[in-house]
Amino acid sequence: MPKLKTLLIHPDPQTRVELRKELDGVPFIQLLGEAVSAFEALEMLESIPYGVFFLGVDLPGGASGIEMAQMLAGRKNKPALVFLSDSESHAYAAFELGATDYLLWPPAPGRLARTMERLSDFKARFKEVPVPDEPWQDPEADEPSDERTVQLPLEEHEEDSFLAALRQAWDLTRTRTPEIEKLAVNQDGRMYLIPYDQIIFVEAYEDYSYVHTAQQKFLTSYRLKNLEDRLKPHRFFRVHRKYLVNLDMVTEIASMPGSNFMLRTAGKTRIELPISRRRIAELKQILGL
Repeated sequence: MPKLKTLLIHPDPQTRVELRKELDGVPFIQLLGEAVSAFEALEMLESIPYGVFFLGVDLPGGASGIEMAQMLAGRKNKPALVFLSDSESHAYAAFELGATDYLLWPPAPGRLARTMERLSDFKARFKEVPVPDEPWQDPEADEPSDERTVQLPLEEHEEDSFLAALRQAWDLTRTRTPEIEKLAVNQDGRMYLIPYDQIIFVEAYEDYSYVHTAQQKFLTSYRLKNLEDRLKPHRFFRVHRKYLVNLDMVTEIASMPGSNFMLRTAGKTRIELPISRRRIAELKQILGL
């Protein structure tokens, strides 16, 4: 039976050691790491679908435990929050932000059992990041795979923004930063590092996103907006509320009925964007066609 992946977030190493001992043997808890600051914990949450955060109220690094709870407030399927504190002064704020429990640490005898009861109830409702409907495939595999095309509408005012972004991305006179950046993705318990220049597009899925490469896709816990901010300097463009496209992967212009044209990306799953006839000359110039 799946367990709640658990992260311990506290600046005191002795507290973390004691908490590990208390949680050891709880059948539905799986301890997967420790963090000291809120931002370190949030970064880890992007790669691992944690179900529980045990966190201190006072955290270093510019954000307290209460402030981290505020950051998580609008997130779907967010982890349960169990606060640890030496006083009750922040208990009201913690419960107002949806905390599952608030523990005075060290806890009184038997008190942690009540926390486990609450987490057991939470587990029944918690929805972990779903498994991708397409399994991971080895790019070197010889077996053919089905292709899929996603057709997206592109309004006239959006064409202007798209062509401007495409022009900037394909400007070969610009000095480009060497592509050493990689996106960390956790898949089936393994961590993959995907170079940005191998990502064709990113597709939003609830609070998560699918990252598509030429032969496979990965389900990640990144939000599309976070990836847009991260990848935009690397020539990615938001062509739709659900799709972020690598403009370097634009590979084809196809003639379509109605005197329009369709621009396509590479990959097993392709994005198609309609381009009006009056802008096709500019598009061909940008792409050097």
